[in-house]
Amino acid sequence: MPRFSVIVPAYKVQAYLQECLTSVLEQSYTDLEVIAVDDHSPDACGAIIDEFAADDPRVRPVHLPRNVGLGRARNAGLERAGGDYLLFLDGHDSLAPGALRDIADRLKDTSDPDVLVFDYARTYWTGRTVRNQFATLLTERGPAPFGLADRPGLLSLPMMVSNKAYRRDFVEREGFTFPPGDYEDAPWTFPVLLTADTIATLGRVCVHYRRRRRGNILGSTSRTHFDIFDQYDRVFTYVDTRPGLTRWRPALFRLMVDHLVTVYVRRGRLPRDSRAEFLRRARAHYRRYRVPGAPLHPRHLLIRFGGHRTHRLLSLAWRLARGMRRPAARGTRALAAAALRAHYRIQLRLPLRADRAVFSRDAGGAYGCNPGALESAFRNLVPHIRTAWIAQPEHHHTIPVATRRLRPGSAGYWTALARSKYLVHNADFDRRLIKRPGQVVVQTRQGTPLKRMGLDLQDRPAAAAGTDFGRMLRSADTWDYVVSANRHSTLVWERVFPSSFTTLEYGLPRNDVFARSTSADVTRLRETFGIPEGSVAILYAPTYRDYRPGGRLALDLERVLHRLGPRHVLLTRAHPSHGEPLVRDGGGRVIDVSGHPSVESVCLASDALVTDYSSLMFDYANLDRPIVVYADDWEAYEAARGTYFDLRAFPPGAVARDEDELIDIFVTGHWCGSRSAQLRAAFRERFCPHDDGRAAERIVRRVVLGENAWLPPVVPLAGRHPVPSAAAGLPTVRLATVPAPGRRVPVTERL
Repeated sequence: MPRFSVIVPAYKVQAYLQECLTSVLEQSYTDLEVIAVDDHSPDACGAIIDEFAADDPRVRPVHLPRNVGLGRARNAGLERAGGDYLLFLDGHDSLAPGALRDIADRLKDTSDPDVLVFDYARTYWTGRTVRNQFATLLTERGPAPFGLADRPGLLSLPMMVSNKAYRRDFVEREGFTFPPGDYEDAPWTFPVLLTADTIATLGRVCVHYRRRRRGNILGSTSRTHFDIFDQYDRVFTYVDTRPGLTRWRPALFRLMVDHLVTVYVRRGRLPRDSRAEFLRRARAHYRRYRVPGAPLHPRHLLIRFGGHRTHRLLSLAWRLARGMRRPAARGTRALAAAALRAHYRIQLRLPLRADRAVFSRDAGGAYGCNPGALESAFRNLVPHIRTAWIAQPEHHHTIPVATRRLRPGSAGYWTALARSKYLVHNADFDRRLIKRPGQVVVQTRQGTPLKRMGLDLQDRPAAAAGTDFGRMLRSADTWDYVVSANRHSTLVWERVFPSSFTTLEYGLPRNDVFARSTSADVTRLRETFGIPEGSVAILYAPTYRDYRPGGRLALDLERVLHRLGPRHVLLTRAHPSHGEPLVRDGGGRVIDVSGHPSVESVCLASDALVTDYSSLMFDYANLDRPIVVYADDWEAYEAARGTYFDLRAFPPGAVARDEDELIDIFVTGHWCGSRSAQLRAAFRERFCPHDDGRAAERIVRRVVLGENAWLPPVVPLAGRHPVPSAAAGLPTVRLATVPAPGRRVPVTERL
């Protein structure tokens, strides 16, 4: 029998569940079991739980056949618990390091009380951590354990289930269970504290309670907030059936009214058309449970005497007064800009066009990337929907003839944004966009994230310079769907852009071309780029350095080509943030492809990829061609930007730490050897599970046609046969080279 049973219900928390379970399993106190309950979650929660269970026998997975809600999911874990003490931890929260050791010590020092109450801290999506404001109630000195009558102030603590340890035989003897519905903490917490014979406290933060930006009941607008009335009915029913608890009715009444006022006045919780009804029911509860002679608190006046209309008038008066204090509006803008704004406002009032879709990439860039692949799929799969592409005039020649061309800022541009049902982008639309009810925004992102993104940049000033995180999150709030290539991407996107979008983990549409291309396509592309026949074309595509804005080239390309010999050519592609090619004039053996609109075409034409930390490696792996990582400044890059895993420990191929090692990797043939292939296979299995050529089709069928259950099945990696490179059949030439003076001979065994 373990000392602790930690019950973790999980529903739509896949982005946080791994951190939650890890925080428990990596505790220094190990006498525990984790009962992880998958509440029929539609995301990867169940799979994550099973993976932890396979790695650690202390994890006991429970998969519910249907979604039952938080309270009943906790009950499912409660039925299977075998520990001396019970702890409840929601799937998005975490235990502080060393918490279980301190809890165990405190339980021992206080002779195993019925309940131990410990401290917690709120962790916000902004990264801010705030300790419980009532923490002093947990550090009061005095005898322990004690009864609630000795420390009645504990009732004032926020009603949380997860900031307590409960003796299991006490819970079973009293028959405590969780009711259905929201605000289920109240009919559990109050009866537990009122009934416990012995209570102890621990003034140490043991739980980090995550306040998610989206998906949290406290931040949602819904009629589920009406559940609070049923929950307090349960509280008073419990008290009324136990005469010894009658003395607690005044305190419970005050706490109930405080809670009802909080729900009513907090903006955004109640739908506007239900606020009057909520206030009526709150007044009914006030009359039903008020104890005669109980003092009337000023905060309770709204519930006892206030009316919905009175509250609205007072709120309106306050807003008008505040508006009068604001500085005067800025002067009028140019006539053309004003006319466009008026045009957009008019378009917003016209009917939405269900047969229109508008696409864009980057800042009005050329046709391509994931939005381009989806635009093509729209035309093929749902031809009744007319598509348009937003691009700067210099990129209009890249747009297919059948697709309407739009210039950013034009009247047609604003019309399309106002009236198109489907909006697809890989970055952000105009910040002045007003998303209408019925519009569907698909955010494709730009690849699999290795470097830190979104909110994870808050503590990276070099990378986050100029980032408006508030605007970034407001934009994320408009997303209905986010495209993901793999589970790693899914978990990152849902955590660093905390909003209510649905993740489509179907693969990246831009990679579909890799599964459909033929050897003839490869030959044609190589001719287009001027790659000599019989050459080995190495694509060199470094990423942007936040700490090195000048874009200084890390490699001496002339020296590299000289050492590799005349058979090799380099295709160089600068990151878009560089703003200029990597080389000005590299001669016939250095071909700059930075300006080509399709990086997928460049990949198909090459025989191998050399990159550092670019997300291009995740796409390139779908071709099953050699990848070499040039990690000459990993420590500096990690310190400035930060990454989600150590690429050197899980690379897609050989790793070079300096220029000489990079040359040796190609000279000795390690770049295309068996070890490189093994590393690439493991990398593909983790990051390319869905890229089988039908990602765009799955997205269109799900988003437009609503075919969730009838999506094309994913072809496993073993069944995919990507087009080979032009050099795949050529013999590997190993040159006998003499190390340069003073240069160390690389240890190739680690490759």
